[in-house]
Amino acid sequence: MTVEASIFLALKNLVNSRVYRDIAPANVTTLPRITFQQVGGVGVNFIDPTVPSKKNARFQVNGWDATRDGAAALSRSVEDALRAYTALGTTVLGAPVAVYEADTGLFGTMQDFSFWHTS
Repeated sequence: MTVEASIFLALKNLVNSRVYRDIAPANVTTLPRITFQQVGGVGVNFIDPTVPSKKNARFQVNGWDATRDGAAALSRSVEDALRAYTALGTTVLGAPVAVYEADTGLFGTMQDFSFWHTS
C-alpha cells in the first residue's frame, strides 16, 4: 500500500472520506475536510548499493472548517489518528499552524509529519 493510501485510511473516518491529495476538488464544499501533500523527506543512503527497504516522506496535512474552533479540533483529531495508525511510523514534526483563507472564508491548520513506509 502506498503512503498516500495509508494516510487516507488513517484520516477518512474523521471527515466522512473527504481527504484529498494536494487540494480539494472545486465542487467539494462540505466541511470539514482534509488535504495533504508531500513536502520532502529524509533520503536514505547506504555505503553498499543495496536499495533500502524503507523510505521516508514528510507530509503537510491541512484541516479545513468553517470556524477556528472546528479547524483546531480537527487538527487535534488528525494528529491523534496519524499517531495511532502504526503502519505509517508517524513522527510529529511540529505543532499545527493556524491559517485563514480569505478567498474561501475557511479556517485551517497546517502540520508536518514524517512517515516511514515500504512503498
